[in-house]
Amino acid sequence: MLRRLYDWCIAAAYRPFASWIMGGVSFVESSFFPIPPDAMLIPMSLARPDRAYSYAFLCTWTSVLGGILGYAIGAVLYDSVGTWLIGLYGYGDKVEAFREAYNRYGAWIILLKGLTPIPYKIVTITSGFAGYNLLLFVLFSVITRGMRFYFLAFLLNRYGERARTIIEERLEFWVALGGIVLIGGIVAALYLF
Repeated sequence: MLRRLYDWCIAAAYRPFASWIMGGVSFVESSFFPIPPDAMLIPMSLARPDRAYSYAFLCTWTSVLGGILGYAIGAVLYDSVGTWLIGLYGYGDKVEAFREAYNRYGAWIILLKGLTPIPYKIVTITSGFAGYNLLLFVLFSVITRGMRFYFLAFLLNRYGERARTIIEERLEFWVALGGIVLIGGIVAALYLF
């Protein structure tokens, strides 16, 4: 199954609609969807290393726009949709501590959590709920999401064929490692706040 999904992403990189799908995944991941755009960004950039930076640009901006939707959910719909989404990911009892942390460390929270495997939707919804300055939220989101996606693009562009060979030879290992990092990030978020 993993091989088929990977092969589909590689083949899709040559189709015109693939960028739209990746942009859509990046958008919804920042507000409610559980799968990060890296699942498409990595194989598509491996297939077309020459487009890695344009994919990073697309992921950055669609992630930020999705983050604005997450912010709006937190600011306007927190009592209904926001609490449901936060509870769905098991962070319901952590939100108040996270909100208090915004009073002192808002910029650092956005910048650091945007780089980690901790679900970014938690940051976006809580930023809106906490009433964090929207302009600063967007600015820091552009910085942190851009750093994350452009760093991946740099690695995939620079080591494209070599990285592709390494990943394809041990695909299950790399997917498992990515899953462990993602789960580790979620567990860390549960215990940090």
